[in-house]
Amino acid sequence: MRKKKNVLVAAALVAAATLTLSACGGSDTTAKGGNQPLAEAPPAKTKAATALDRPYTKPNLVLKDTNGKEYDLREATKGKPTLIYFGYTHCPDVCPLTMSNIAAAYKKLPKADQEKLQVVFVTTDPKRDTPKELGKWLKGAGSPDFIGLTGDFPTIQAGARQLGVSIEPSTTDKDGNVTSMHTKQVIAFSPKTDAGYLLYTDQATADDYTADLPKIVKGETP
Repeated sequence: MRKKKNVLVAAALVAAATLTLSACGGSDTTAKGGNQPLAEAPPAKTKAATALDRPYTKPNLVLKDTNGKEYDLREATKGKPTLIYFGYTHCPDVCPLTMSNIAAAYKKLPKADQEKLQVVFVTTDPKRDTPKELGKWLKGAGSPDFIGLTGDFPTIQAGARQLGVSIEPSTTDKDGNVTSMHTKQVIAFSPKTDAGYLLYTDQATADDYTADLPKIVKGETP
């Protein structure tokens, strides 16, 4: 009975800590829609990663990579440790910081583990983020080994919703500034089950990823 109660409490914590949509560098607004409750680590936690009681199924998402070739996310990353993040290249702060934090940790992995780990950045601003633009940005903000994906917005939005990630079409203000609204979690998928079992918020540091990536590569929980 106690075990069942603990599981329910953990699930409630994840469900209760609903993410908000946020423009990078902007103010938060309440998230709307989505096929699954948006999951985020509860504020009071001792680890960077939250282990999800109900792991996510890898989204059925087919887009274009930085070479303009079709990329079937589910098939291309099958059986491989994978990190997925939704963001955009014109983001002034959170997106480049998240990618650089992951890249710093990635570079400290043994070469064999680097070859196993798939880091996937899916744009939320496909009108501006062409394959060429994504490739150029990832070389600077992350690593040329990272995978950048773009395509039509409805497809990207539907794929994001399968992971509880809420995004909205880009908007332009009166001064011509374009903003992309998106939630900011990184989801780690296990090579053992292909399920998204860990969630990181934008508070995760390079040191956090450095500590956790070796375990993620093995499908272990940090």
